[in-house]
Amino acid sequence: MALDGCGAFCKYTLVLFNLLFALVGSAFLGLGLWLRFSNSTRGIFQVEGLNSSAFVLGVTVLIALGAVMLIVVIFGDYGACNEKRCALQVFSILVTLLASAEVIIGFLAYSNRDEVGQSIAEFYTTMYALYVQTNDPAIAVTLLFINNLLHCCGITGVPLIEIAQKTCPKPDGFLENIKMPSCPVTIATVFDSKASLVLGIFLGTGALLIVAMACSIVLLHQIKRINQHFASQYSAVY
Repeated sequence: MALDGCGAFCKYTLVLFNLLFALVGSAFLGLGLWLRFSNSTRGIFQVEGLNSSAFVLGVTVLIALGAVMLIVVIFGDYGACNEKRCALQVFSILVTLLASAEVIIGFLAYSNRDEVGQSIAEFYTTMYALYVQTNDPAIAVTLLFINNLLHCCGITGVPLIEIAQKTCPKPDGFLENIKMPSCPVTIATVFDSKASLVLGIFLGTGALLIVAMACSIVLLHQIKRINQHFASQYSAVY
């Protein structure tokens, strides 16, 4: 007795969900570990006065979130592919906790958007200072991505005197050769103006996690029904 159409659909949905989750979790964990142990950045973690800085907290969150996501993937894939109820039960619990955390964090970020925006701006400032000190190409790529995404130029916003001028986007006109938006100010402003969108992303991610939880529950019931069927057949024979 195999899984019916709904059970098979939920099984393959979980496999695809965990594949996506594994990619995102690996990216978070890899970036967090690189920022934590890179020669350019690990010195920050050895300075006691910076233990509560936005940079240190951000890196810690990346590592923790990436590790948790990969743990969820392990239980989810093992349970779905091998149809193991115990693994699926653990997966359901972890996904439920993650969905709850997504919703709570989303509302907290929305209600404290000014403080969150300032913290992200502080994170950028730390990355900028590290680039100025070390000229690390990996940090340069990160700054280049942020600067082009937000169309801003370093700390000063003046390309002619900007130390990290190579990371600034190409000016669109003559005026932008003289003055562009400052990235820390832009980051804080953008986060405040896009707070509703950020909340929507958190809620959407939470909804996706709830769908995964629902699929795991359906699969659990299917596996239980199959086990009961085989148990009844075994009892009838013996």
